[in-house]
Amino acid sequence: MKKSEDHLSRDPDVLFTRMHPDYARRRDVWKKSRDAYSGGSGYLEAALIRHVSEIELEFSERRRRAYYFNYPRSIARQITQSVLGTEPVRRNADAELVEDWSRSGLRATGVMRQLSTMLSVYGKAYLLVESPRFEGEVSLRRAAEERLRPYVRTLSALDVTDWAYGADGKLLWALISEEAVDHSDPFSSEVRRERMRLLERDRWRVFERTASGCREVGGGVNPIGEVPLVSVEEIDGFGMDANHWFEDVVRISEAILNNESESQMNIVKQMFGMLVVSDSFARGARKLAAGNSAAGFAATVARSAAIIESVEEKGISRYIGPSGVASEVIRQENLQLKQELYDVVGLAVQGRGRENRTAESKEWDFRHVDWFLAERAAQLEEAEISAWKMIHRFDRGIPVPEIAYNREFAVRDLQKTISGLLQLSQLSGDAAYRRAVRNAAVELLGGVAAMPSGEKEELASPGENQGEKK
Repeated sequence: MKKSEDHLSRDPDVLFTRMHPDYARRRDVWKKSRDAYSGGSGYLEAALIRHVSEIELEFSERRRRAYYFNYPRSIARQITQSVLGTEPVRRNADAELVEDWSRSGLRATGVMRQLSTMLSVYGKAYLLVESPRFEGEVSLRRAAEERLRPYVRTLSALDVTDWAYGADGKLLWALISEEAVDHSDPFSSEVRRERMRLLERDRWRVFERTASGCREVGGGVNPIGEVPLVSVEEIDGFGMDANHWFEDVVRISEAILNNESESQMNIVKQMFGMLVVSDSFARGARKLAAGNSAAGFAATVARSAAIIESVEEKGISRYIGPSGVASEVIRQENLQLKQELYDVVGLAVQGRGRENRTAESKEWDFRHVDWFLAERAAQLEEAEISAWKMIHRFDRGIPVPEIAYNREFAVRDLQKTISGLLQLSQLSGDAAYRRAVRNAAVELLGGVAAMPSGEKEELASPGENQGEKK
């Protein structure tokens, strides 16, 4: 470890160029996924494909007219909203930290929402635990006024450019790409500086690239003895080094984008047909324009120009346009692609021909989605617990809460189910019967709001705790 640290200290310029092999391999895909999630005119420029029979004039118009149905963002947000639709239980958590976990106004659930969305887009993301720098003694009043406490923020897969693990299986160091923006002077333009933050087990340092080279601009002691970074990677591929599923989402979405763009142009062409003129008219127009540099006759075969026919090809001037059938075929293809898009992700809960499907196959679709979301909930829960443990190591006065994320997403017709349970509870029966009804109600409640296991047991067996004799 010492040899690695000495090398980094001697040659800090290397920090701005080095990349982990996994980062280098996946960086371009991550950028494309990020751009697809963001959308906007820049993404349209990059994603639209010019087909072989399209001239630049037509392609330019198609780019200006294009619009984007952002399915990648819709899918990523749908997953996050489903997983965190129910607030996680954080028993014994510091209330102030829960309400502002990022020290910038984001609640703990808000930070975890960011992490979940990043996991969908990149397949990998991080939680960084930090503590503000301060000097001198810190009283309780000063700590409260200056908010001198640990905090958590998310980092995307593109932010952490390199890392290494030690023999103990934990991070030895990690390198974070940052950009410092000085916008404090209203009379001067903002100044942007490229920086790299090196996190090590016993310290952290910040290096800044300047015109004359690279210099260290900050640093301090890391008091917790480990790199304060929680790495979270979606379990996809199961050790096969597979690409992340969001890459396929982006490609299908781009196919829909290009099809939709072509369909739109077909509609425009139907509204504004292409002029067809006779060859004799075209020759006369060229002669007329020969002595006038400001005039000319377009002979390019395109929607915006004219097609020239010889006398043998009727020689009748007219407008032509594509048939409406072509546009309808494209629309049907896009509907098929949208179905396949959600099938690929595993979010489609109703397949084609659903009226002929059995109840078992429909329930299997629901379960498929439930398992997908439950796996994501388990990852988020584990990551948040790890972050709270790091916070506790920064400040021993902050307890590690008991955290429980909702794992049940298969609640069907909640009102009808509750009504049935209430009716069952009114029927006469022995203690075992009433206990069975109560347990079913507790399980149903657990599907609506996550509960720690201890609270669930207490609700399920109140008679044992209170000496129930009824």
